[in-house]
Amino acid sequence: MTFQLFGLPVSRGIAIGRAVLVASSRIDVAHYYVGADAVETEIDRLRVARDAVAAGLAAMKNDLPAEAPAELSALLDVHLMLLHDESLTGATKQWIRERHYNAEWALSAQLEVLARQFDEMEDEYLRERKADLEQVVERLLGVLARGEDGASPIVAPASGGDPLVLVANDISPADMLQWKGGVFLGFVTDVGGKTSHTAIVARSMDIPAVVGAREASRLIRQDDWLVIDGDAGTVIVDPPPSVIEEYRAIKRERDASRAGLARLRHLPAVTLDGEAVELLANIEQPGDAAAALEAGACGIGLFRSEFLFMNRGGDLPGEDEQFEAYRTAVEAMKGLPVTIRTVDIGADKALDRMSANELRHEHALNPALGLRAIRWSLSDPAMFRQQLRAILRAAAHGKVRVLLPMVAHLSEVRQTLDALARARQQLDDAGRAYGPVEIGGMVEVPAAALVLPAFLRHFDFVSIGTNDLIQYTLAIDRADEAVAYLYNPWHPAVLQLIAQTIAGARAAGKGVSVCGEMAGDTAFSELLLAMGLRSFSMHPSQIVAVKQRVLGADAGRWSQSLGRILGADDPERECLVVTSAMSENAHLVEGHRAPRAVASEPAL
Repeated sequence: MTFQLFGLPVSRGIAIGRAVLVASSRIDVAHYYVGADAVETEIDRLRVARDAVAAGLAAMKNDLPAEAPAELSALLDVHLMLLHDESLTGATKQWIRERHYNAEWALSAQLEVLARQFDEMEDEYLRERKADLEQVVERLLGVLARGEDGASPIVAPASGGDPLVLVANDISPADMLQWKGGVFLGFVTDVGGKTSHTAIVARSMDIPAVVGAREASRLIRQDDWLVIDGDAGTVIVDPPPSVIEEYRAIKRERDASRAGLARLRHLPAVTLDGEAVELLANIEQPGDAAAALEAGACGIGLFRSEFLFMNRGGDLPGEDEQFEAYRTAVEAMKGLPVTIRTVDIGADKALDRMSANELRHEHALNPALGLRAIRWSLSDPAMFRQQLRAILRAAAHGKVRVLLPMVAHLSEVRQTLDALARARQQLDDAGRAYGPVEIGGMVEVPAAALVLPAFLRHFDFVSIGTNDLIQYTLAIDRADEAVAYLYNPWHPAVLQLIAQTIAGARAAGKGVSVCGEMAGDTAFSELLLAMGLRSFSMHPSQIVAVKQRVLGADAGRWSQSLGRILGADDPERECLVVTSAMSENAHLVEGHRAPRAVASEPAL
C-alpha cells in the first residue's frame, strides 16, 4: 500500500531505492540493587565498558578512509569526549556508590538526568547533542550486556542489485562508517533535527536525507521501495511504478540543475545591476574551513568558537590549543577573512569547569536571558583574555575579525576593548607575535539595533544574528514547542529592525552582514538585497543556491519596493506579490549575462 511520511528536509536531492531497516539499538536494562561488597565490582564493570567503547571509537577514527568527510571524524571526537565526561561516568559511579544501583541502572538514571538538561538548552545544535549522548550510553550498555563494543552492524538485504536506502530510528557516526563504497543512496530517520549529527553528515556527504519522520522505522518494511525527497522532506513508501518513473525524471532534472549550480561556485556574486555581494560561510570547527573554501565562500563570516570548549569535562582549551585551532582556520582560508566569534556560552550552555547545576537553578526561569555570551566572558576576565590572546596571535597569520555576541550595553564594548588592550600588552611583555584585528558586534537583541549609532563609534562592523533577534524581538523561546509557532522571521518588527540596522551601518560606512538562518534562506535573498545587505554568511552548502538568486536579482528594482514590503501587514505575502510582478516583466530586464547560460533561470 502506498503512503507518505513527512519529516525535516536536511540534505537536498532525491533518492530512490529499497529500504534497509536497522532496528533500534535500545537495550532493555535490568534494574537491581547490589550489596555494599559488590559496589566496586560494578564500578569496575563500568570502567571496563568505557575503555572498550573508547578503544572502539578511537580505532574507527584511525581507520577513517581519506575520502571520509571531516564532519565524521569530528562527531567521533564528540562521542569520545562525552564518554570521558565526568557528568556521565563520574555521576554514574555516584549512583552505584550512593544508591547501590547496578551499573546498567545507574547509567540509565544518569542518562535521564542529562537528557533533561539537554532538553532545556536553548541552542538547537546543543539540544540535539542529546542524541549523541544516548548513542554513547547505548554502546556502553551494549558492552555491559554482551561484552562487545556496543555497535549495531548494518547488514544490507539481498536486493538483487537494486539501489538501497537506509531507514533507522537514528544513525550514529559509528554506523556511518559501515557505509562501505557508498552503498546507501539516502536515509530516513525517526528522530533528529536540522543540526543533528545525521543531518550534518548527510550534507557533507551530499546524500538525500529526511530526519524526524517519527514512525518511519516502524511503518516501513524491509525491502519496500522508497522515494526520499530531501528537498521537500517527504518519503513515499511503496510507490507505484509510474510515481517512481516520475521521480526519476525529476531527479535527472534536479541533478542537471545542480550540476549547473556547481559551476557557479567560483564565479563572483554580482547582481544584474552590478552590485557585488560577499557570500561567507559559518563554521564550527577549524577543519570546516576547507569545505567552506571549496563551496566558493569568500571568507568565514562566523567561526563559532564555543565548540572548542564543549564536552571537555574540566579540561578546557588553553591559549596555545585555541591559537592552533584559529591559525588552522586562518591559514586554510588562504588570505580570506576569518571572523571569530568570542565564546557564546553560559546559562543553558555552561562550561564544564563551572557548576552547570548552580547556573541552571539560578536562571531556570529563562536561561535565554541569563549570564551568556559576552556577559559570561566578561564575568571571567582571565579566560576571556586568554581567548583574545589566542585570536590576536592567529591574526599574525591572516586577516582576522573578532565578533562579540549578544552585546546590549556600551559598557560591555568598553570592557571588551580594555580586555583587548590588556591582551596585547601581555603578548608584548611575553615577546609573542600578533596581528591587527577588526572588532565587531552581533545585533541579536533589539537594544543593539536601537542604539546602533553609539555602538558603531567603537565597532568596525556588525553582524545580524537573526535567530536570536527574532526570538528576543517577539519575546518567544524558540526552543519551547508551545510557542515555537510564533517564531516568524517575516514579522514586520523583525524586518524593520534588520532594515534599520543595515541602513545605519551603511550610513556610517561600516560593514554589515547577516549570519543567521535568514542569510541562507533563498526566500529572503532579494529582500535582504533590497535592504542594502551586501554580505551574507551561511552554511557552506547553501552558498551556491543563494549565489544563484543574487546573480538573477536586480537589487535596484527590489529596493524600490522595500518600503511597500516593510509597511505591509503581511510582508511575506507582499514580497510574493512583488516577486510575481517582477517575473511577469522579466522580459523587460536588459543585460543578460554569462551566468544565465550555466544554470537554470533563477526564480526571482
